[in-house]
Amino acid sequence: MPSIPTTTTITTPSAKRLGFFSRLLDDAPAGERYRLVAEQIAHAEALGFDSAWVAQHHFHEHEGGLPSPLVFLAHVAARTHRIRLGTGIITLPLENAVRVAEDAIVLDLLSGGRLDVGVGTGGTPESFAAFGLDSEDRSAIFARQLAVLRGAWAGQPLAGGDTLYPAAAQLLGRIWQATFSVAGGTRAGQAGDGLMLSRTQPRTDDAPDATLAEIQNPIIDAYLAALPAGSTPRIVGSRSLFVADSRQEALRLADTGLRRFAERFAAQAAKSGATPRVGPDAPLAQLIATYDAHVGSPEDVIASLRADATLERVTDLVFQVHSIDPPHAAILRSIELTATAVAPALGWVPRHPPAATPRAFIPQPITEPA
Repeated sequence: MPSIPTTTTITTPSAKRLGFFSRLLDDAPAGERYRLVAEQIAHAEALGFDSAWVAQHHFHEHEGGLPSPLVFLAHVAARTHRIRLGTGIITLPLENAVRVAEDAIVLDLLSGGRLDVGVGTGGTPESFAAFGLDSEDRSAIFARQLAVLRGAWAGQPLAGGDTLYPAAAQLLGRIWQATFSVAGGTRAGQAGDGLMLSRTQPRTDDAPDATLAEIQNPIIDAYLAALPAGSTPRIVGSRSLFVADSRQEALRLADTGLRRFAERFAAQAAKSGATPRVGPDAPLAQLIATYDAHVGSPEDVIASLRADATLERVTDLVFQVHSIDPPHAAILRSIELTATAVAPALGWVPRHPPAATPRAFIPQPITEPA
């Protein structure tokens, strides 16, 4: 087992890092989703990816299929060797911060120091109600929970005087904060944490056609301005990316996936009385633009990503197939093309030699409990 880091110092990367992100939305029962995404992460590791990230979502299977990310990543850690494993994110207001601290320590030790912990305020209002909380209080709850988490890892006494065992000072340098706002960028920077930028963001009524770079570059500016002197920036730029061998194949699958996503989004908006940004019958090009997706052949996707000025400033390029959510075999191929063609064109240099031939996927169906 690799040695466990004992310092919070962050080493400046010599080049951008490459990550694979999943919301665990494969078209399959829950147990099969978990198996498929574990296979996708192993495939990414074989191709030289630096990190894998998973989202946490409670209750709503079409938003995300994983309520317990640390449990899932423990499973993945036992089946991988090198790839870093991250949460993107843990919805911290809905958790007991001490239990998160303890579970993360155990996972980090078992994985050989490979854990990164992304946290955020997210979650739907309904999710907060199920936990007996008011969604309007999420920011205040998040601040309290993050302070408890940070103090516990630093070895500070908890209420009652106990301290955590095992100790976990190494995790203090591996906290990431997700945010949609300039204020959130400032908060992450002041703490010396990493900054996580989303694959897409809502547009305001006064700037409905703003680019993602126009929205996110001010967040990066605030983050960098707030970082303590001597701190090394850590910035994840997450993007929706689906690449196929041909433009036609990529667009065919994108048409299916994005319309399915738009239908669900429109149904949710109707329940709340909101107006969706785009309907499921919109032209495919409009759906792609609305959901900030990068779709096509390797050449198409490289050109599309190069037009995103935000990505020049990030330290970690993290790609997900959501909201296209193609079949598993197409995801595996997209991972391959991302590692071999797209990411190198954007400045990624593999730190570990990719496997000569990625391990073939052999279906092993999981039997759901009766």
